[in-house]
Amino acid sequence: MELTARMIAEQLNGEVVGNPHVVATSVARIEYGKPGTACFLANMKYEKHLYKTKASIVLVNKVFVPKKEVKATLIQVEDAYAAFAQVMAMFASDKKKKGREYPHTVSRKAQIGKNVYIGANSYIGKRAVIGNGSQIYPHVYIGEQVRIGVGTVLYPGVKIYDGCVIGNHCIIHANAVIGSDGFGFAPTKDGTYLKIPQTGNVVVEDHVEIGANTVVDRATMGSTIIREGVKLDNLIQVAHNVEIGAHTVIAAQSGISGSTTLGDRCMVGGQAGFAGHLNIAPGTRVGAQAGVIGSVKEEDSAVVGMPAIDHKTYMRAYALFKKSGEKKE
Repeated sequence: MELTARMIAEQLNGEVVGNPHVVATSVARIEYGKPGTACFLANMKYEKHLYKTKASIVLVNKVFVPKKEVKATLIQVEDAYAAFAQVMAMFASDKKKKGREYPHTVSRKAQIGKNVYIGANSYIGKRAVIGNGSQIYPHVYIGEQVRIGVGTVLYPGVKIYDGCVIGNHCIIHANAVIGSDGFGFAPTKDGTYLKIPQTGNVVVEDHVEIGANTVVDRATMGSTIIREGVKLDNLIQVAHNVEIGAHTVIAAQSGISGSTTLGDRCMVGGQAGFAGHLNIAPGTRVGAQAGVIGSVKEEDSAVVGMPAIDHKTYMRAYALFKKSGEKKE
């Protein structure tokens, strides 16, 4: 794909400074920019590269004023970092796969939309619905009565169990599992465990991204819900009947126990763990490796540690703890 500076600026509501007809065919980091590439400058730590780069186009913030001559054509935008993500998406859209690869299995009772790519050895079950423009990569399993929205991408090895719902423009990375049984077992008098049937499903709303090898369990009853715009990293466990609020982001190796609800806009660091049946207020920030064993009621608060407590309280306590270990002369 070839994009001129003018074409990019029109998409970003930006302003061209330089040659509007210069062409970019790919993207690059500013320190490695070559002719025909588009780059961006958002962190002033990298400003020195702007004056040396051979890139054809560089996105910058409107408030930025160069200190030296810049050979590249600049596109001034409100937020260069966010705008560059859109530019990358423009180039990526040209790489979508098309058609069908064989062998694959698609039920005669499944409904397949227009311009859907189906990779080799994929399986689509009875009464499944696949929205227009979706991408089903090789070795994907889509169970019965699953609904996949418009423009959603399922990378190799993804498994979507029966009855689950995936929204529009979602991305689910390799080997993620959506809709496996929740961890529900009832202890009996003889010390064994009786499996509790998991009769619900998983609902993933629009614009959600789920990382590789992440697992989202189906609800015991009702739905496990991943709200709009949520971003889940790799290797995350989401248990049955969990609800994750809109635009929440969770880093790798975190685990959320059953029936816990995270509010909108939460940010969760890697390897954090949540006990079951908690309510986490919107905007909560959870530090890496935190162990959250109680509900968080105050919005936009920060918790760290094990067990997790208020960030400021933790830092004061840690300062005392650290000082107590110092040798006295």
